[in-house]
Amino acid sequence: MAVTETAYAKINLALHVRRRREDGYHELETLFAFVDKGDVLTARTAAEDRLETFGEFASALDDPFDNLVMAALGKLPRPEGLAITLEKTLPVAAGLGGGSADAGAVFRIIRDRFGLPDDWHERATSLGADVPACVESRTCIGLGTGTELEVADDSLAGTPVLLVNPRIPLATGPVFKAWDGQDRGPLPQGNVREIARAGRNDLEGPAVTICPQIADVLASLRGTEPFLARMSGSGATCFALYDSNSARDEASARIAAAQPDWWQLRGKLR
Repeated sequence: MAVTETAYAKINLALHVRRRREDGYHELETLFAFVDKGDVLTARTAAEDRLETFGEFASALDDPFDNLVMAALGKLPRPEGLAITLEKTLPVAAGLGGGSADAGAVFRIIRDRFGLPDDWHERATSLGADVPACVESRTCIGLGTGTELEVADDSLAGTPVLLVNPRIPLATGPVFKAWDGQDRGPLPQGNVREIARAGRNDLEGPAVTICPQIADVLASLRGTEPFLARMSGSGATCFALYDSNSARDEASARIAAAQPDWWQLRGKLR
């Protein structure tokens, strides 16, 4: 019997970079949230693990040795193989945790079918700093490199959200390298809505220097009068939060008319 799971798009409502660590990683404080849409994985029992991909962004996943779906399958022992079909609807290298979200969906599929080992968090972390959050796929605060998770409230659950990407891939490494090293302070206190509105993304400036089109996306989103518009992760995707579905949909139509080549996704926060 086939099992279907959504790899929910991850956004960083706020991302504060505190310092560079000696191990080469960065100390972060981030507010993770997840959109109710994303890639779609369908799993069936098979003699051995295998993966097929299709969808708008499937061509970006042409290296089977650098695919987080197969890597996630390899991290989790179970009595039978899984054949997974991945509909890749999220852009790659976009600040949405697309590969990590796919890996998180694999963990949930295996959790529901076979159960997860007690050390699943460590196994997820070995795939990427945001994979544990993507396994949970609920609003939470990430500390350390983003792997230390604290449950957050659901004060933004159901909020209409619009994602926009200029269809320019942006690798994470160069953006972090371009960060100026200045600690601008911790996440603010309060509920999720208050933290998001008072927070910031410390990678937004470095990302714009590498990909100036991000500034155009942000200007377009902010021109639609959301209550928050910000870049997600290391870019280049930006998001805007609205008080109503109609406001979000009007913004989407307006931006699509002005920039028909930009990628969009309309949804709600989980």
